[in-house]
Amino acid sequence: MLVARHSTLLLVDFQHRLAPVIDGAQQTIDVAGRLARVAGLVGVPVIATEQIPEKLGATSPELLPLAGQVIAKRTFDAAGEPGLPQALDLKRGQVVVTGWEAHVCVLQTALGLLRLGFRPVVAADAIGSRASFNKEIALRRLAHHGIEIVTGEMVIFEWLENADHPAFREAIALIK
Repeated sequence: MLVARHSTLLLVDFQHRLAPVIDGAQQTIDVAGRLARVAGLVGVPVIATEQIPEKLGATSPELLPLAGQVIAKRTFDAAGEPGLPQALDLKRGQVVVTGWEAHVCVLQTALGLLRLGFRPVVAADAIGSRASFNKEIALRRLAHHGIEIVTGEMVIFEWLENADHPAFREAIALIK
């Protein structure tokens, strides 16, 4: 189970300039946004990465204000950049991974996090690729490597733990 006090939410390369070519881009932004808002309610840090932001632009305007930290990167594996491992805390070893391109940066980052001793969990409805086939194969490969595949709602309800959580009503309002 995911536990809020042991989790970090990672928004991988949700860059505005990529949105027009990502299959289901708005849906993935919506789910990632819900996750980020609930993360704020339950005390989960939110980190965004940006692939070569000087060329691909900044994080989508719907998500940028929700990120506590933004890390620029040049590698496809964000865990291979010095900024991300330094920003993460092994006490928060569960890293919920969302983002774009599922078969490149999301996949390589999740595998990189696994290599560094973190427990990446990929929210399938909050990742996207230009072609849905690439996303499908990425999810298969991630699962093959033992990385759990979940949905945004699964994450939210696990972070809340029960209906008595002080943020329950506000979180549920974001889902409906």
